[in-house]
Amino acid sequence: MSVETGAPNDMLAAHPETAYFWGRVTGDGECEDSCITVRTNDETAARRLASIAGAERADRRIVERAYAHDTSITRQEEEFTVQVVGGLADRASAALGLPFEGDSGGYRFDALADYDRQLLRGLLEGCGTVCFKSDDDAVGISFVHEDERLLRTIQTLLDRCPVDAPYDDLSETSSGYWFGVDDDAAPALGDWLYEGSEETGLFAPSRRRKLRKSIERVR
Repeated sequence: MSVETGAPNDMLAAHPETAYFWGRVTGDGECEDSCITVRTNDETAARRLASIAGAERADRRIVERAYAHDTSITRQEEEFTVQVVGGLADRASAALGLPFEGDSGGYRFDALADYDRQLLRGLLEGCGTVCFKSDDDAVGISFVHEDERLLRTIQTLLDRCPVDAPYDDLSETSSGYWFGVDDDAAPALGDWLYEGSEETGLFAPSRRRKLRKSIERVR
């Protein structure tokens, strides 16, 4: 993995690595007293997240994970957990509006606005789904989360990205809420989200590979 960006000196400063990291934490992680946790099923991404935050390691286990849109369907898969111990969780909650100790989040990402691409990429990998819709010959990109406010924040980020990315209204699902990006817009959004990622290493290889293969099938 090629990484040309240096590690940030401050985890709350505007930086491509911090934007990606906090996107991943927001999508599938939490801030608790003196501990930040982020999860991923990609070992390379786990190592990269640990490196960004200075965590010692990523713990691996096999979990029974519910399907995002229907929690009655489960599958076994690897999960890697990265934990950052210390006062960063309190600071991140205050600075970025992340949920803390079960409280609702305000999601204030304006400080990372110069790196919306990396932030959205982290959010997609944290709480997004990617699929190839064989019946429609289309790429599906959607976001699923229990927090309605987070999904509306993601919609705001999509509104200001440089590619046209219209999306559906929020709908309820067994795991919370979800919305999908219009099928016609998904390939261009996917291209934009991962543009330049090879040079920075800020991506989960398995997720990028799945999205790119889906896009290739519709072109």
